[in-house]
Amino acid sequence: MTNTLYDALIGAHAGNHAPFLETDDKRQISFARFTAKVAQIAHALTAAGVAPGDRVVAQVPKRWEVLALYGACLQCGAVYLPLNTAYTTAELEYFVSDAAPRLLVCDPKDVQALQPLAETCEAKVLTIAADGSGTLNTAAKDQPKSFETVPRGPDDLAALLYTSGTTERSKGAMLTHGNMLSNAGALTDLWQITERDRLIHALPIFHTHGLFVAMNTSLLAGAQVRLMERFDLEKVLEEIPQSTLLMGVPTFYTRLLSDLGLDRALCRKMRLFVSGSAPLLAETHDAFVSRTGHRILERYGMTETNMNTSNPYEGARVAGTVGLPLPGVEVRITDSNAASGAVTELAQGDIGMIEVRGPNVFKGYWNMPEKTAEELREDGFFLTGDLGRIDEKGYLSIVGREKDLIISGGYNIYPKEIEDVLNDVEGVSESAVFGVADPDFGEKVIAAVVAEPGTELQEETLRSAITTALARFKHPRHYQFCAELPRNTMGKVQKKQLREQYRD
Repeated sequence: MTNTLYDALIGAHAGNHAPFLETDDKRQISFARFTAKVAQIAHALTAAGVAPGDRVVAQVPKRWEVLALYGACLQCGAVYLPLNTAYTTAELEYFVSDAAPRLLVCDPKDVQALQPLAETCEAKVLTIAADGSGTLNTAAKDQPKSFETVPRGPDDLAALLYTSGTTERSKGAMLTHGNMLSNAGALTDLWQITERDRLIHALPIFHTHGLFVAMNTSLLAGAQVRLMERFDLEKVLEEIPQSTLLMGVPTFYTRLLSDLGLDRALCRKMRLFVSGSAPLLAETHDAFVSRTGHRILERYGMTETNMNTSNPYEGARVAGTVGLPLPGVEVRITDSNAASGAVTELAQGDIGMIEVRGPNVFKGYWNMPEKTAEELREDGFFLTGDLGRIDEKGYLSIVGREKDLIISGGYNIYPKEIEDVLNDVEGVSESAVFGVADPDFGEKVIAAVVAEPGTELQEETLRSAITTALARFKHPRHYQFCAELPRNTMGKVQKKQLREQYRD
């Protein structure tokens, strides 16, 4: 029996001495060396008591050895659980108690704080430091460079990813070997990734974008990866002339545009710029085309599904949309106000709940059968919680999260419609529209607005633009001018934080 994901991503490269990873210190790691490191860590994991199906929690710095840890979990049949490095010990307590891991891998500086958590589930603790030192590397150093791969099928769990939990406690999405391989294959084919590509990787690797999109496709295709600890404008600009791919979030592209060195000549070898994890403003899209000649490719995914849709590689990349369903993936728009369990598909162009079905859709929520039943229909469609519409050409546009929908005086108000008007006002850098409680209308509309540097915005200018464009019930009652909008590590605006900040 084979190991579905390991065999496709890593095992196939055992004898490949071509360069795979280049680190910030210019170290070159070949595919063969990476595969050997994976095997050594797999031995270290089994020596630490990790058995097939056990969870391995990793809250660690971004290192190439951490990618090998991910591969080792696949090879020995464990379930990989990466966690945001910004989580506090108090936050980690929930994840550890819920997942009950056999092993925690952390930064050495965090051992003292995490050891008591590990003891609650009888887990061991190993470490990886920012400089590559740590007890995991020590345990792996003298191990054999080959490991007898544990059989794993398409339905076996490969990873457990926790949702951000902005409105409720985080849910552990169970992702199988089949889920991730199907998605990596679809994206590799669609984006035409090959061994001739070189990816600039500046994303975190505790998130589906940086790990399962960027790394799984690179491994599957045999592409080279320039692994950066974090996004650094000067370093990215330095790497662009010798690279072909960049996968990023909108913030990457606004920062690149802030440097006059970004131009067509610099990007002449680049083949594809991909953006996701948060909406890309149309003005950023247009400015990037003007400066570089490249149209950024937007796509749509989430923790429970990896990627669902993508603008085409060859064909129209439509700003403001997230493109067409991936091969094998179905997308439908339904009435989110329908009775529980009912499915009412909406007409083309109507706004409703985005539902997806395909081999990419997760197996369910860890230890939450009731929540799984609520969000995963019996026919296999997953209720994403996102609101959207599909146009006459089949392109999907995201309107917002269902939880961000504002209901004022009985009217449904979609924040993105208001944000689009505000973002077009000269001098506005970006905006976020949200609702807060109101005794008369249920909710009232608030707009948080960030001005372009050196610009003084007048509230009357904003009100005038809104009055011209939108019905009165959609008009913000208050405008809050902010230096910046609160965001998470993937660049998503945190509207829950705004609602709490301005609830009075």
